[in-house]
Amino acid sequence: MILVEETTLADGALPVAELRAYLRLGTGFDLADDGDENRALAGFLRAAMATIEGRTGKVLLRRDYRLVLQDWRDPCGQPLPMAPVGRVDAVQIEAADGSLRTLPPESWRLVEDVMRPLIRPRGAALPDVPDGGSAVIRFTAGFADEWALVPADLAQAVLMLAARYYEDRGQEAGRALPMGVSALIERWRAVRVLAGRGAR
Repeated sequence: MILVEETTLADGALPVAELRAYLRLGTGFDLADDGDENRALAGFLRAAMATIEGRTGKVLLRRDYRLVLQDWRDPCGQPLPMAPVGRVDAVQIEAADGSLRTLPPESWRLVEDVMRPLIRPRGAALPDVPDGGSAVIRFTAGFADEWALVPADLAQAVLMLAARYYEDRGQEAGRALPMGVSALIERWRAVRVLAGRGAR
């Protein structure tokens, strides 16, 4: 399985102002409001978001993805590895020679689910993936386009973790999440399943 994030979030989409306010409240630091400091805070936020999204399988701010599979995990219903999924732009079969065949939208449907979205065939099964070929799914996942609309517990977990990264910068960071962060994301965690039978 290959999962490619095809959208790059601009620094302006990240809650830099919220993190600045959180750091002042939590630590009393007087942060300089300048470009270098804001870029550093954006970096800590990106790292924190990546950790939270990796632990939960939930995308906080909407982005486009491309999923490449050697074969369907289940031809009666292919799970998508990130959620929530609001749109699937294309389901394609790539032959060994690199040629792509786009499946007609009427041959499949998206089963929207905040924990485990699926692509289901409208017929008996999704079409066979040829030897040496792959299935390609292009989709958009995420809770919102704006930080204010991200679920409050996940947003708070990101700020808490980014603050920890900020305070621990220059030190050897441990791998364990802070207890408060783990508690906030617990309800969003789901048993992760492989997105395909093969791996690339």
